[in-house]
Amino acid sequence: MPQKYRPAHRAAQVTESGGPLRVVAVEPREPGPGEVRLRVKASGICGADAGMATHPSPAYGFPITPGHEAAGVVAAVGEGVAGWAIGERAAVGWFGGSCGHCPACRSGDVVHCAERRVPGLSYAGGWSTTVTVPAAALIRVPDGLSFEEAAPFGCAGVTTFNALRHGGAEPGDRVAVLGIGGLGHLALQFAAAMGFETVAIGRGEDKRQAALRLGAHHYVDGAAEDAGRTLRVLGGARLILSTASSGKPLAALLDGLTPHGRLTVVGFDGTPLQLPLDKLVMHARHVTGHVTGSPLDTEQAMRFALATGVRPQVRTAPLDEAAEALKIQQSGQARFRMVLTTGD
Repeated sequence: MPQKYRPAHRAAQVTESGGPLRVVAVEPREPGPGEVRLRVKASGICGADAGMATHPSPAYGFPITPGHEAAGVVAAVGEGVAGWAIGERAAVGWFGGSCGHCPACRSGDVVHCAERRVPGLSYAGGWSTTVTVPAAALIRVPDGLSFEEAAPFGCAGVTTFNALRHGGAEPGDRVAVLGIGGLGHLALQFAAAMGFETVAIGRGEDKRQAALRLGAHHYVDGAAEDAGRTLRVLGGARLILSTASSGKPLAALLDGLTPHGRLTVVGFDGTPLQLPLDKLVMHARHVTGHVTGSPLDTEQAMRFALATGVRPQVRTAPLDEAAEALKIQQSGQARFRMVLTTGD
C-alpha cells in the first residue's frame, strides 16, 4: 500500500482572519544574519496561542503560525552567529528576541524590552517542523530532558520558576498556587522542590489527589470554601501565585496573605481587577505581575528540574492534529500541557 505523501516541512496555519487552523506545506526560512533555524521536534500549546490563532491583524501578516514553546535541533546557522552548531539541542520560548539597545536591554532586562518579540506573534512560530529565530533567543536543552518535556519550559516552566524564586518567599514559608493547569501543575512542583510549604487552590474535589501528587502539602477547594479564610487559618501565605486565567478569586485571596505578603499574577484573561485597597495598605501587602524569563533563566529552570525531578506532565498529539489538540487544551482536558510532535 503506497504511503501518503508528506511534505518535508509543514506548519499549522491560519491563512485569513477568522479562518480555520490547517496544517499545510511550507518552505523553511533560511536564517539571516544573527538568526538560527531549528528543526522542531515538539511544540507546546499555551492558552495565549488560542489568541494568536484568532488575531485579526497579526504583526507579520497572514498566514499566522502560532507557537512559542518549541524545542528541536539546530538545522542552520546565519552569518555572524557564534556559539551554536548544527545538530545542537535547542529551544525557543515566549521571549523571542529584543532590540538590544533600549534601557531594558542595556540593563540586562531583555524580557521587558519595549520591542520584545514573541514567536507566533512577531513572526511565524513553532507549530511547525521549522522555525527561524534570533540566536539571542535560543535556549540550550540539556540531554536529560526529552523534547516533549523541554518545550513547555520556554513559557510555562520559566514563568512559574521565576515568579516563585523572585516572589519574596524563603524555604519554609507558606506559598499558595491558584490554579492547577498548564502553569499551575509546574508551579506546585517547583514550590515544593524549593522548600516551601505548598498549598494548592483548585476548584472541585477531583483535583485534590492530583495536587497532592504534584507536591502540594495542602489542598483547598475554592468552590466549596473561602480560600482566603482557609489560608489565614493555616497561618497565612507569604506568596500566592495566581496561574488561573480568571481574576475573579483574587480579591478574596488577599485575606490569605501574611503582612508584607505578595500576590503574583501570571495567568489572566484581561478582565479588570478590583481590589480592596485597605487590605493592601493596612497589611503592607503587594500585588505584582510577572511574565516569562530570559533564555538563561529558562536554562536554569531546566537544570533545577533535572536536579529535583520536576517535569511537565504532557499529553502529546501529532502536528497534523493541531486543531483538535488546541480544542483539547482550551477545554481544560489536557492534564496538563498539550504538546505537538512533528515525528521528524
